[in-house]
Amino acid sequence: MSGDCGVFVDWSQMGDVSRDAPGKTEYKDLKELKQHARSGQWAKNHSQRSGVYQQLLKALPCRTVTPDAAVYQDIVGNSKSKRNPSAYPLPDFVDGTAVPRYCLKPESVGSVHAVISCVAGQFPDISYCPSLPAVTALLLHWSADEAQCFESVSRMLACNEPGRRLLDQTFLAYQSACMTFGDLVHKYCPAAHKLMVATATDVLEVYSDWQRWVLGDLPFSFAARVMDVYLVEGYKVLYRVALAILKFYRKQRAAAAGSALTKQDSAAIRSDIQAFVQNIGKSVTPEKLLEKAFSIRLFSRKEITLLQLANEKSLQQKGITVKQKRQNVQLAVNADNFSSEIVSAKEIRDIWSWIPERFALCQPQLLFTTSTHGCSLNRFYAHCEGYEPTLMLIRTTDREVCGAFLSTDWEERKRGGNKLSFFGTGECFVFRMKPEMERYEWVIIKHPELANASQSTEDEQTGATDNGAPQSLEKPATDPSHLSPFLSARHFNLNSRNTSMFMAGNVDSIIIGGGEGNALYIDSELNHGRTERCLTFDNPPLCAESFQIALLEVWGFKDAMAS
Repeated sequence: MSGDCGVFVDWSQMGDVSRDAPGKTEYKDLKELKQHARSGQWAKNHSQRSGVYQQLLKALPCRTVTPDAAVYQDIVGNSKSKRNPSAYPLPDFVDGTAVPRYCLKPESVGSVHAVISCVAGQFPDISYCPSLPAVTALLLHWSADEAQCFESVSRMLACNEPGRRLLDQTFLAYQSACMTFGDLVHKYCPAAHKLMVATATDVLEVYSDWQRWVLGDLPFSFAARVMDVYLVEGYKVLYRVALAILKFYRKQRAAAAGSALTKQDSAAIRSDIQAFVQNIGKSVTPEKLLEKAFSIRLFSRKEITLLQLANEKSLQQKGITVKQKRQNVQLAVNADNFSSEIVSAKEIRDIWSWIPERFALCQPQLLFTTSTHGCSLNRFYAHCEGYEPTLMLIRTTDREVCGAFLSTDWEERKRGGNKLSFFGTGECFVFRMKPEMERYEWVIIKHPELANASQSTEDEQTGATDNGAPQSLEKPATDPSHLSPFLSARHFNLNSRNTSMFMAGNVDSIIIGGGEGNALYIDSELNHGRTERCLTFDNPPLCAESFQIALLEVWGFKDAMAS
């Protein structure tokens, strides 16, 4: 098998890759397999990499009836002659994506078309899979014939291991993955996200290209190294590599532009990133790219799966399950219908770019404003209860502007009885708009090690409830059924009560953020407030430490899904 695995390859483009007999291709030790995949152990031996891939793909748990090489030979045959790509038009589900040649012979592109055409016939349930041309082209490099490539692709598509997927096969899955990537950029690439917000007219449109950066735009030497770890570790690798690409792009863009950043059409930014990725070898090696990718301290696959499911649910609730015009899917705060006395339409768009993607699909809806409803905490609660999440905006008498994104319904405060009890989830954040925009997220996001230690001692000291959360000021009072599915405290074993004090309220005050201070404290008359560094968000004061409120607004998210 491995002796013929380079038949489709243009060896003049393969550099110093050897065609010698393969080395080790079977692994019993998963740790060793993962280490070899990440370190590029197979990069210099084409036959070895081919052998490892075949072993990995054969080991995938698949549906009982999964098309194999024999099916391909019966339907298409294994022609050794050149195939004309036009005789095998690509199916609609690739959405116009062309086949990247990588290091294939020119005539091998027809073979990729033939394989994909047969896949389309055998997998009628696939409705959207723009990554398939790149994956098929890559696997053909290490295939002995078209039939073997077809079987490899089929096994990736038919993988049925719970919680594991390798390729998106519907528009719903693809679009929710784009939203999930946007959420991950918010969390792990804040500098790059800030650059996108400053330069692109539609940030989410830019992020919708993330899969193509990895599977399509990366040069072959990079894409092959990504494939090594992708087949071993799964879909999460694609997120890691795309985040690393964005980090390197920001670094290059910042160095080139200095401080001169101007707003551009999203298409121009998308083209600029694509050109950067296609020429990434000028500034980054494959080793450096993977080193950066695996240095990102991503949350677990479980957490990312929960976020993906939440994003899918939000799309389903809006009826977005098949491809539509982009503006129906992506974020667009309607400037004509938005009117705030605190922030402009541009500023609300910037704030919207920070919030979880599933809520960014919603339009802002004014729930409460002191200019209309008066300075009463009771009226504040009356107008805000029943809405989740909410966005609070504050303008001080010194014209400073700050606020908070609050993940949980204010009605939750009642679960603590008369005690001031904290609630909410790790999706909460605080921010300031003036004198400059800055967001401060849950400290656990940047320091996940704070979530690892046992909290049993604290539970004994404070008297935990059934769900592990004592009803007291020191500890957030939470009910798992009301928590947002991503970054919620119930998924972590917190070692410090102070790192999860998100929001609290009673008849006397509102508090956001706790631990050695409050990010925001507002009195019962919604008139005076203070802001300090707190452990939950690790924020500096958001404005003057003691301030007087000129105006306070609370915005809801029209048609937001219940958490």
